[in-house]
Amino acid sequence: MSFEASDRVSTPVLEVAYETVGPVDGPPVVLLHGFPYDVRAFDDVAPLLAERGHRVLAPYLRGFGATHFHENVPEGDAPRSGQQAALAQDLLDFLDALGIGSAVLAGYDWGGRAACIVAALSPERASGLVTAGGYNVQDIARAMEPVDPEVERSYWYQYYFSTERGRRGLEANRDALCELLWRTWSPDWRGASSSFPASAPSLHNPDFVDVVIHSYRHRYGLVEGHLRYQELEDRIAAQPAITVPTIVLEAGNDGVGGATSAEDRHHFRGRYELRNLPGVGHNIPQEAPDAFARAVLDLLPPG
Repeated sequence: MSFEASDRVSTPVLEVAYETVGPVDGPPVVLLHGFPYDVRAFDDVAPLLAERGHRVLAPYLRGFGATHFHENVPEGDAPRSGQQAALAQDLLDFLDALGIGSAVLAGYDWGGRAACIVAALSPERASGLVTAGGYNVQDIARAMEPVDPEVERSYWYQYYFSTERGRRGLEANRDALCELLWRTWSPDWRGASSSFPASAPSLHNPDFVDVVIHSYRHRYGLVEGHLRYQELEDRIAAQPAITVPTIVLEAGNDGVGGATSAEDRHHFRGRYELRNLPGVGHNIPQEAPDAFARAVLDLLPPG
């Protein structure tokens, strides 16, 4: 069994659902999924860490799974924001709620973004960082700068979500659309279509569409962020360096484009290692669980 228990913890804005395995007194590691995935991405990673004596926790991000906004918090105080500062603050709040002072943070896509931001701005909370694709922090000030057309083509869904048609498409066709992203982002992973149904229920969270649409519109400066996260967003805008020990996993066949890890090496100022994974697509922990777990273990103290 990958995870032994499911639980929830209350933070200032959310009731965060998470899955866990391993001894409660073991060195903690937090596994952070991305869009449009969920904690099932870590089903084969978690036991490899737990059997080495580590406490493994995998929260569902806002808008996913059973994580939900507090009903007694007014909408104005808890908007369905998907901006990067909100994801980072959720991670900090999750650690605080569980009394975890510091943990190895390991994530990809949205989860990797949250992990990178916390590692950069609150390094005392990250004893190590595993990030898929390198420095996942958005540079919103430069978001309108065009990139290579081949890369732009892979971002079609982001431009789609910038329109009302895209919002309605995600609402009406979320399973078909997200399964398409799974397949095209991991073109060599034969298990993409067969694995998707296990994660699909998490995409039917009532806040999923609002959070996703805000995330993709905010990163292009098309909508405002929320005042709750503005101070943190301002600090992120400085593109802070990451000083904690870091292992970067580079997918060799990622179907969604972007800067390579080599191009953002200057953002890392501490211990750093880049590991290339030939043939692996965007969903690294589910496609290459042994490599993902090995990276985490190489940053953890012996259990």
